[in-house]
Amino acid sequence: MSDKKFILSIDQGTTSSRAIVFDSKGTSLAVSQEEFPQIFPNDGWVEHDPETIWSSTLNVCTRALKDAKKQGIRVATIGITNQRETTVVWDKSTGKPIYNAIVWQDRRTADFCAQLKSDGLEKQVTAKTGLLLDPYFSATKISWILDNVEGARVKAERGELAFGTIDSFLLWRLTGGKEHATDVTNASRTMIFDIHKLSWDEELLKIFNIPASMLPQVKECAAEFGLTDPSVFGSSIPVQGIAGDQQAASFGQTCFEPGDIKSTYGTGCFVLLNTGEKPLTSKNRLLTTIGYRVNGKTAYAIEGAIFMSGAAVQWLRDGLKIIQSASETEALAKSIPDNKGVYLVPAFTGLGAPYWNPHARGAIYGLTRDSGPAEITRATLEAVCYQTRDLFQAMTDDGMTPNALRVDGGMVANNWVMQFLSDTLNLEVNRPAVAETTALGAAYLAGLQHGIYASLDDIKKNWSLDHCFEPQMPAETRDKNLQGWDQAIKRTCLQ
Repeated sequence: MSDKKFILSIDQGTTSSRAIVFDSKGTSLAVSQEEFPQIFPNDGWVEHDPETIWSSTLNVCTRALKDAKKQGIRVATIGITNQRETTVVWDKSTGKPIYNAIVWQDRRTADFCAQLKSDGLEKQVTAKTGLLLDPYFSATKISWILDNVEGARVKAERGELAFGTIDSFLLWRLTGGKEHATDVTNASRTMIFDIHKLSWDEELLKIFNIPASMLPQVKECAAEFGLTDPSVFGSSIPVQGIAGDQQAASFGQTCFEPGDIKSTYGTGCFVLLNTGEKPLTSKNRLLTTIGYRVNGKTAYAIEGAIFMSGAAVQWLRDGLKIIQSASETEALAKSIPDNKGVYLVPAFTGLGAPYWNPHARGAIYGLTRDSGPAEITRATLEAVCYQTRDLFQAMTDDGMTPNALRVDGGMVANNWVMQFLSDTLNLEVNRPAVAETTALGAAYLAGLQHGIYASLDDIKKNWSLDHCFEPQMPAETRDKNLQGWDQAIKRTCLQ
């Protein structure tokens, strides 16, 4: 391990863009973060302005690099991690997007997915991609843009348009339009990439009516992705690592062995279980995906995706205005002895795994005149833990039984939530010393390619425990809580 080299990690998330400069030990030396607006044009639609994503990314990188420079630090390489599935289509000649980015949470293509299911195509899609037919993934978003933006399909057929997930769009901009590429983890979330052959699939492109000329080149997660244009940061820096946010978090948590499992609590909640070099198929509607690919070897994963965790807390703050900041939720949850029978199902943009119900909508059950901010806040936090348990139940039914869970993301700073999670899962929950493992994973990948790290074992030495939460809840309390949750979910799905 080289101690003298520094890495810039770009973490472009759903609600904010962040840049962190790390040293080789994974210590954060300079950080900058900037929130940006969410756009909700219709019920169940979620968009971002790609130009805002770019400008916020540029701002945070510039600030972090300036801070690093004051400390005498010069960055040797860049890693990128990003909100996955979010879809951008832009003009190759101008680099300008032809429509807003359609966000992974967006449900506008639910009817299209239902039509493809009724045509009997889901089995074929799942066999190649490991994914289910759902609006969550990129393919139907690309189709929608091509069919709903005037002149887009004609331009695409002429080879004038480019598609990319956010990593690909940022790479294009960072390199001054010289590089149109992505990595296998982001490609594996588009629903047009064969995760077994590791290539774009012609049959799937026909199903979704997407011209192959739009697609980026797919590389390993640690690879040469190109040099930044000197006009961006004042000098050329190599981009040498890319991974979608959940895979990057798993990499940052050093989940390199089959059976290693992590759960990230950011905007949504995502559980990834490393299954080794062979992809496993879930019988319980979990996803098969690529965990990472480095040095010619692919590690596959089983994934459960929950669309709302931190985003539900954001709703308490911005929608209901019952808190001013997320940090207040811990004291509110602790202020009452139990949930008083109140359950919140945060299906604001449908339900993800294992239900996959794009039409479900958020609901609160069990309200009385006595219910107030504390009950609603506690129900919101509990819902994150109950949804995680649903994913773990599906994994258990698939024959996988993890013995401990590594957690990360903004929400893990909340000790009450982490203890309730351990109690609900009846499992040890381990919080690492560096909770922002998504950015760290991208840094590790870039560092691996640059030669800062000699191997995965080299990276593994960096992981350290901050706190271990162990189950303390009596079994009968846990069972009662989960019975109430299961009822709430059934009622929500029947809406």
